Amino acid sequence: MKTTLIKKYWYVGLFAVAMGLLECAVVVYLRELSFPNGFDFPLKPIGHNLAAVELWREVATIFMLVAVGWMAGHNKNTRFAWFIYAFAIWDIFYYVFLKVFLDWPSSLATWDVLFLLPVMWVGPVWAPVLLSLMMIAFAVIINQINAHTNRPIGRMNWALLISGSAVCIVSFCVDFVRFSINKVPNFTWTDLLSVEKSFSHVYVPEYFPIAIFGFGIALIVSGILRYYGTH
Repeated sequence: MKTTLIKKYWYVGLFAVAMGLLECAVVVYLRELSFPNGFDFPLKPIGHNLAAVELWREVATIFMLVAVGWMAGHNKNTRFAWFIYAFAIWDIFYYVFLKVFLDWPSSLATWDVLFLLPVMWVGPVWAPVLLSLMMIAFAVIINQINAHTNRPIGRMNWALLISGSAVCIVSFCVDFVRFSINKVPNFTWTDLLSVEKSFSHVYVPEYFPIAIFGFGIALIVSGILRYYGTH
C-alpha cells in the first residue's frame, strides 16, 4: 500500500508538472503577443476575445485537475486530496518554468495576476506559493489518514477550510476593488464583472493586506490541524 501511494505521488506529481509547463507555454505566447515589452503593471488591455479565452482556459484547468483527483482517489477525501496536491504542484512549477523561460518573477515579492473570476485577483508570488505548500501538506495528511480509514473531514473542519480560503481570496481582491471604487471615473459595481475592465490599463497594485491573508491562513491551518489531531 505504501509503495503504491508513493508511486501515485510521483505519477500525479509528474502530470501536474507537465501541466505547469503547458500553462507556462501558454503564458509565454500570451506575453509575447500582448506584452512584448515585458509584463508589468499597469497592464496593456488584451481585448475582449483574448480575455474571454483566458477565462475559459482557467476554468478548463480546474476541470482537468478535478478529473485527475477523481481518478486518483478512492473516496471523497482522497479525491479532494489528490485534487489539491495536483493543483499545488501545477501552481508551483508554473512559476518555476516562468523563471526558467522568462526569468520572471524577479522575486517572490513580484506582483502577479492570479485569477480573473469573479474579479481580478492580484498578489505577490509568495502568497499562492505558500498556499500551494499548505495544500501539499494537507493532501499528504488526508492520504495518510485514509490509508487506514474512510473518516470524513467533518463539517467543522470544512467550515474552517472554506472560510479560510474565502478570506484569502478576499485578500487577493481587496486592492483591485479599492482601486476601482476610488480611482475609476463613473464606477459602478457591474464594472467589476467586466472582463475588459479587469485588464484596466491604469491599475497598479499598491497594497497587499497581509493581516487579512494571515487570518485566512490561520483558519486553514486550524482546519488542517484539527483534522490531523483527531486521527
